[in-house]
Amino acid sequence: MRGKRLSKVKFAIPKGSLEEATFKILEKSWTKVNRKSRTYRVYLDDPQIMVKMLRPQEIPTLVADGLYDVGITGKDWVDETKANVEPILDLEYGKIKLVIAFPDNFRYKNIDSMIADYAKKKKTLRISSEYLTTASKFIKQCKSYKKFYGSKDPLIVTPWLRLGKNKNVQIHLSFGATEAKPPEDVDAIMDVTETGDTLKQNKLKITDKVLESTAHLIANKNSLKDKTKREKIYDIVTLMRGAVQGQKYLHIYLNVKEKNLRKLLKQIPALKKPTVSPLSEKGWYGVNTIILKSDYYILIPKLRKIAQGLVVHEPRQILELEEIKRDEEN
Repeated sequence: MRGKRLSKVKFAIPKGSLEEATFKILEKSWTKVNRKSRTYRVYLDDPQIMVKMLRPQEIPTLVADGLYDVGITGKDWVDETKANVEPILDLEYGKIKLVIAFPDNFRYKNIDSMIADYAKKKKTLRISSEYLTTASKFIKQCKSYKKFYGSKDPLIVTPWLRLGKNKNVQIHLSFGATEAKPPEDVDAIMDVTETGDTLKQNKLKITDKVLESTAHLIANKNSLKDKTKREKIYDIVTLMRGAVQGQKYLHIYLNVKEKNLRKLLKQIPALKKPTVSPLSEKGWYGVNTIILKSDYYILIPKLRKIAQGLVVHEPRQILELEEIKRDEEN
């Protein structure tokens, strides 16, 4: 009797700023990751996973609509699109801040004081951003906005669409190079930054932090209810979580004399308990353990005095299989 053919899990991964880091984590999660040049198709060593590269802005909506079962995108784009998806794993890369900035010669302390001054002077405030809904939500929460404009939505302006009734505060869609817009085209911007250097170079100052974001693995909620697809999705979660964890730890192996063994075990941290094995030479033991990278340089002076033959490996993955099992049962 032939087994039922499994439907492929469709996996959308981001092209652009998150692309390089995404491929690094894919290569740690699977043994083979192939990409044909000038195409958007990616091939893993699991024939049940179909991978395609897309813009991160598109991925939340495509996953929510069921065109893809899982995807990788910034949490900022999940919030911006208001996509009804399930964030299932923080991948801990692509860290950015979404901020408001305006020319450094403006005297305003923040966007709230800018809104108040423009409202009093009956000037139109223009803000440029790729994040239209996020900008609108943030602006509407400002005290000055509520005071002068109540619950009216700011006017969102794109080349093909205008939404909102408050023409006094306008949010203009940016197609890139947002930091170049002020002061001639707009008064302020809402844009992503990692270090703030690009904004400073364009004589802009950061005044408000809107949100922080990292890359997330997201899933379609109906796909998680499908028993077959859920199993494959949790395979993906297991492998990628293992790769995320693997980046935080080091695998070390060292030899120690029996008289120093107890002292070593008291001082050395471990993911769980170290593996201790007697060596062929009497009076010597091998100690095998996993430690946090952040503990490594603290340990070196201690290990130098009481151990020998230190070998260090960076693990490809650390698979927390028991934890994943509990997640599946829940």
